[in-house]
Amino acid sequence: MGAMDISPAIRPQLVVDIVRLAGAWEDVTDESLARAARAAFVAVRGDAAPSEVSLLLTDDAQMSALNKSWRGEDGSTNVLSFPLDAPQDGAGPEALGDVVLACETVAREAAEYGVAAGQHAAHLVVHALLHLMGYDHISDQEAEKMEHLEVSILGSLGLANPYSLQSPADGEGQ
Repeated sequence: MGAMDISPAIRPQLVVDIVRLAGAWEDVTDESLARAARAAFVAVRGDAAPSEVSLLLTDDAQMSALNKSWRGEDGSTNVLSFPLDAPQDGAGPEALGDVVLACETVAREAAEYGVAAGQHAAHLVVHALLHLMGYDHISDQEAEKMEHLEVSILGSLGLANPYSLQSPADGEGQ
C-alpha cells in the first residue's frame, strides 16, 4: 500500500460534484477529475470528516466573465478556485468551495505542454483543491511547499511532474 493509497476502503469521504456548464470536455472524464480531487484531499486532510467540492467545467467565455468579475483580470484563465465563505451548519459534509476550469485554455495549455487534456485538468484540480484547503504560492517558501505537495499527489496518481514540463505561461488563476 502506497503512502497515498486512496482505495475506497480507506478513502475519506469527499463528495465531488462535477457540473459541465459549457465547452468541449469529452477528452476529460469525471472519474479522473474526482480521483485527482480525492487524492489532494487525502494528502492534506487524511481521514477528516466528510467534505464536498464542486468542479465546474466551462468555456473561455464564461471563465473570462468570472475572471473579470472576481479578479479584475481581462481574459480567460485555466482555473479559478472559490473557497466557501459561508458558515457551515454542521448538518452535512463540509463544503470546501468551487473549482472552475476553462475548456479551451486547458486544452491549449495541454497541447503546449505535450500532455493529454485530462492530465493537465487533473493537475489544475489538485492545484485548486490545495488552494481551497489553505495552501498558496505567494511567497517562494509557500510556492515550494505547494509545488512539492502537488508533485507528490500527481505522482500517486501516476501522472508526471507538471513543473518539469515547458510552461506555456507563468502562473495560473486561483
